[in-house]
Amino acid sequence: MRVAVLGMGSVGRGVLQMIEEKDLGISVTAVADSRSALIDKDGISIDEVLEAKAKSGFCGDRSLTAMDVVKKAAYDVLIEVTPTNADTGEPALTHILTALEKGRHVVTSNKGPISREFSRIRSLAAARGVQVRYEATVGGAIPVMHMLEHGLAGNRVLAVFGVLNGTCNFILTRMAAEGLTYEQALLEAREMGYAEADPTYDVKGIDPAVKLVILANTFCRKPVTLEDVEITGIDLLTNDALRLAEEQHCTIRLIAEAIPDRGILRVAPRLLPLSHPLVVEGTLNAITIETDMAGEITLIGKGAGSVETASAIIGDLLYIRNFHAERHPKKT
Repeated sequence: MRVAVLGMGSVGRGVLQMIEEKDLGISVTAVADSRSALIDKDGISIDEVLEAKAKSGFCGDRSLTAMDVVKKAAYDVLIEVTPTNADTGEPALTHILTALEKGRHVVTSNKGPISREFSRIRSLAAARGVQVRYEATVGGAIPVMHMLEHGLAGNRVLAVFGVLNGTCNFILTRMAAEGLTYEQALLEAREMGYAEADPTYDVKGIDPAVKLVILANTFCRKPVTLEDVEITGIDLLTNDALRLAEEQHCTIRLIAEAIPDRGILRVAPRLLPLSHPLVVEGTLNAITIETDMAGEITLIGKGAGSVETASAIIGDLLYIRNFHAERHPKKT
């Protein structure tokens, strides 16, 4: 199977490294970063590309772009992991739609296009007879999409609850464990690389809300958007609130929840017993799926990281290879 990779940040490099190390029988025929690209229908040398990127900051020819790869390269699957505007979904949205129009499968870690244009993307993929997989958009290495779509096939999903943001979970964990103020815990998160210089997207609850939209659209019958989510972040949470929770043998976590039958789509701090399965520590993510037959199933794992995200992307790639690409090969 031939793949083209758009994006040479930590995730893109992690995907390339895993393809090389694991000898998966996947040929990389094109790569692109924000300023250059490399196309070779016979396959590129991953080691040489990674070395060139590390030395010069460019992965290939500066006269070529990501769109050149999408339109001109020979590939079966486009891996889209470029830096993308979360509000517009660009440039990933255009890359994804163009590849689907060409009848190519797509695997992406980009939340913006999947949360904003879920129905459009899925409809186009169905019309062209190809797959679009997006496991890496929610929960990092946690295989929640596979669980919803395949592992729980035949079940009716009644609700999904989750700790979907590692930055917020780290801050809340440190506030509870050490009695730190919100400001102190946020500073520590920044120093350890868990929080951005501008943490608004995380601490205001927007990031987990976007992930909740993707989850909800995966299992709900009615399409939803970010505007449908009621959002409260953790930036106004005080030590007193956590201290009161501790007195009740509880703690506080930022919980994203989707309960379609009750019209609930919400992200907010929630009081939980210390023994609750969603009370995970540090930067871990946790997701509980409530179903009619299987009951409640909770998945816990690393929600970020280049190798962890690569795990989700590789899983999607192999799913496409094993169940679609090799059974229904596309001609260039």
